[in-house]
Amino acid sequence: MSVLDGLRGGLIVSVQAWKGSALDDPHVIAALARAAQDGGAVAVRVAGVEHLRAVRKRVEIPIVGLIKREYAGFAPYITPTREEVAAIVAAGAEIVAFDATARPRPEGATVAAIVDAIAAAGCVPMADCATGADARGAAALGAAIVATTLCGYTPETAGQLLPALELIRDMASLDAFVVGEGGVTAPAQVRAALDAGADAVVVGTAITNVDWLVRQFAGSADTVRNG
Repeated sequence: MSVLDGLRGGLIVSVQAWKGSALDDPHVIAALARAAQDGGAVAVRVAGVEHLRAVRKRVEIPIVGLIKREYAGFAPYITPTREEVAAIVAAGAEIVAFDATARPRPEGATVAAIVDAIAAAGCVPMADCATGADARGAAALGAAIVATTLCGYTPETAGQLLPALELIRDMASLDAFVVGEGGVTAPAQVRAALDAGADAVVVGTAITNVDWLVRQFAGSADTVRNG
């Protein structure tokens, strides 16, 4: 069975932490990833080399790896160059996520070069897209997975209602594995994304971002106390 066959119809849990959070620790991220696996996740999405290495030791399910690195003067920061690709592959991820928007990226890197580097390493390219055009372009270049990750996070898609079900429907017409990601905060939305044509769905904040969850509940408590 291929990696994609194992993901089909399933939940991918994004296990990441805000910078400076108490959760931003490889041991904690690895424990959360293991809990996701034990709970039925078909894969986990993890950022950063140290976190990837720690998670690889704790889980058997596939890992979607990425590195967030900002380069001055360039907007893409999710695995923007081949250097990050090599580090992710070395850390044990089976799938490498990258920014697939048409925006310029550092070191003269292109979407085609990133896809080729991932495939040459024997891993699966996952194109984080903002629009249908991004997805079509990435799929044409060989990205096996297209995801709605960046919809709502680029100037042209700012304010887009999430989850991006219309974008999922658009992507579903492509010869690619479609992942719904972004703004999925309830089980009913997972079902809606699958019904719209997603092959798998990523949920992150609503499951693993304890900082965000506590702030939501604490905010409600403050409202009650101050009311």
